[in-house]
Amino acid sequence: MDPEFTIVEGPYFRDILDQPKALLDTWKALKTQPILEELAGRLKQGNFSRIVLTGMGSSYFALHPLNLALLEHGLSPILMETSELIHYGQGLFEPSTLLVAVSQSGQTVEIVRMLELNRMRASIIGVTNTPHSPLAELADAFVPFHAGEEASVPCKTYVSSLLVLRWLADVLCSRDPDPTLRELAEAPRLVENYLARCASHVWGIADVLEGARRLFLVGRGPSLAAVGSGSLSIQESNGVFAEGLSSARFRHGPMGVLDAGTFVLVFGGDSRTLSLNTRLSQDIQAAGARSVLCCPDSDFEPMRIPSGPEGLRPILEILPVQMITLALAAMYNQEAGRFERSTHLTAEE
Repeated sequence: MDPEFTIVEGPYFRDILDQPKALLDTWKALKTQPILEELAGRLKQGNFSRIVLTGMGSSYFALHPLNLALLEHGLSPILMETSELIHYGQGLFEPSTLLVAVSQSGQTVEIVRMLELNRMRASIIGVTNTPHSPLAELADAFVPFHAGEEASVPCKTYVSSLLVLRWLADVLCSRDPDPTLRELAEAPRLVENYLARCASHVWGIADVLEGARRLFLVGRGPSLAAVGSGSLSIQESNGVFAEGLSSARFRHGPMGVLDAGTFVLVFGGDSRTLSLNTRLSQDIQAAGARSVLCCPDSDFEPMRIPSGPEGLRPILEILPVQMITLALAAMYNQEAGRFERSTHLTAEE
């Protein structure tokens, strides 16, 4: 089918196209700070008994790659939604805790409550797009990303936070950040290359989605960032329910109820589990459902993300999901990225 593309060309679409600039501006601003080096040194020396990673929505999902990087470094991070932390993890607000909090606005109700409960006990690294927000002003170290103002559903703030957190992993692990900075410098160009065929991607995806009643996003490892944030973006952007699951959870559950009305986007992920995810996509198709693999070698051009360093994959993987949100908007003749019942800033628990 040929969707009416002009319906999607609103503020959300412009934010998507602005992602290369947001990434470049964020990359240019990355720099170590004495307080960050001090906190990383204390972490290395064992002065912190735990490191807690927290956020809400897409900010929470963006923490998945950092969580895995810290695990591989030999640390034992705790990844916890801020809404759970403030009610069930108050015992973590201690001087022996290093807390990394991510929030686009820096002032959601959960973040503000966390800052109140902590009362300067745990050391906090605040990662936010909003200077002078409570998180920026009350954190021990403020690490900004420079995405600019965003109209609605997070897109450029999300990819910018991923870029910052990829760099922050090296800082916290006391590694030389220069190789990572050179790697991250490629992100704006790779994202721009993919978005150059935006209209073609949307038309192709609309054809595949026509008649689909159920949408799933599945993956493993760092791809869980795109799985979680992507399913949330589809729900927020289009009012269409999409579920995000790990590949293994999908095999243990929805795999048994597949039909022709089911569409499953499978993220190929890194080399460790690419073969598992490829076989999953093939098995889904064999069961009579629709499935496409998102990876640099995908047979489906809209899901063929640019080849690049593995550390950039979480940034690149979200781009096809953004095309899905635009395709759904065009198919249903709705404004893409418009909040219907929620808002950009969550002010109530």
